[in-house]
Amino acid sequence: MRTVRRPDHRSEQHSGHRSARSPHSAGLRHVLTHLVTPLLMCIGMGLAYLGAFANPAPHQLPVAVVGSGRSAQLLAQSINDKAGGDLEVRTVGDRSAAVDRLKHQDIFGAYVMPAKGATTGAEKGSAGGAGGAGAGRAAAGPSEAAPELLVATAVSDTSASVVQKVFTPIAAHQGAPLKVTDVAPTAEDDPTGQGIFFLLVAISIGSYTSVAVIGGAGAVLPVRWRAALAIGTSFVVSLIGTAFAGPVFHLVDHGLRGLWAMAWLYSAGILLIGTGLHTFLKRWTTLGVMTLFVMLNFTSSGGIFRPEMQNGFFASLHSFWNGAGFVEGTRSHVYFDNYGLSGHVWTLVGWLVAGLLMVGVAAPAEQRRRTAEAEAAANATAVAAAAVAATVPEPTSKRGSRTVRSTRTAGGAGTEARQGAADVDEAAAADVEMEMEEAVGV
Repeated sequence: MRTVRRPDHRSEQHSGHRSARSPHSAGLRHVLTHLVTPLLMCIGMGLAYLGAFANPAPHQLPVAVVGSGRSAQLLAQSINDKAGGDLEVRTVGDRSAAVDRLKHQDIFGAYVMPAKGATTGAEKGSAGGAGGAGAGRAAAGPSEAAPELLVATAVSDTSASVVQKVFTPIAAHQGAPLKVTDVAPTAEDDPTGQGIFFLLVAISIGSYTSVAVIGGAGAVLPVRWRAALAIGTSFVVSLIGTAFAGPVFHLVDHGLRGLWAMAWLYSAGILLIGTGLHTFLKRWTTLGVMTLFVMLNFTSSGGIFRPEMQNGFFASLHSFWNGAGFVEGTRSHVYFDNYGLSGHVWTLVGWLVAGLLMVGVAAPAEQRRRTAEAEAAANATAVAAAAVAATVPEPTSKRGSRTVRSTRTAGGAGTEARQGAADVDEAAAADVEMEMEEAVGV
């Protein structure tokens, strides 16, 4: 008796479910892999912004007491002792010297003591009670002199506020209101002086998001063409930034040509560095340029807090990072008669040179990679041709049917090869599109 074997529907059903799950598993792995980038951005932005801005406090913030007598020296020493290293108090001979040091950013506040012989309000009251109304009227003229605090809000509005909080109680202890004089005010439409920082943000975003487009969508172009596109894009971005600073929001009321030149140097440096990095980092380029030109850049630029108000890490970056070069260069050009401008411009030029070097390194590296890929494709084609030839044991002249069969076999292999290439191109296009979406989304 012959046994008839029944078909195993359960195994067929299990294999069907497994084949149905496999595409979803691959898609899930693809999504999880790409989620790494935004999660790393979240961690990096939190560490950078909270580390730089969460707890601002003065660190050796230089201020001055105006006066050459013993009273000025005693007051400076007393403030130094109470500050515990937060302030660095020195004495300055006269008011004009203090104004000069403020405009050179050597100090961030100067306390001008009342002229010798002037009486405070409290002293006037006691004199009036002891000597009668006549004595009080005689003291009325000198008592009008009050302590004065000199600040420069164009350097940093937050630093000026900190200095004012330091010296207001001192003036109150002396029994007189504190007169605050701003020797370097900001533009009328930028009262806090932080508009330059937000201009930096706009130019930066226009620059580093363009890197993803040039590097991704322009990957088929030679490196020199992409570098030319980067330079042209930086020209457009700098013009947009200058329009924002001048006719649109009136952040500055003069010096637009110099501002545009610094904006172009800044933007071109970012775009060239990013274009060069794309050859090596590929889809991780967005994370790389965000680390360089957002996380470490905005936090060390001095646009919100001066380095004297930050910890040592971000304060040290301020001395050579490109965002600080743009912010401080713009302040110097617009508000301080170009004092110290050359150093900030050289900082921007240095980053531009770094971008040109990065592109110069990327060009031969990409050429070698494309040569290797072409050789690999040629080898794969040769192997495929050999495999097809191995399926035809007899000469094509003897068997016409075999010719047809071998032609069909070769055609099938060619179709599969073309389909594989199409799949690779589609995957590459998807990666490019996702990279640009990540950059523009952020």
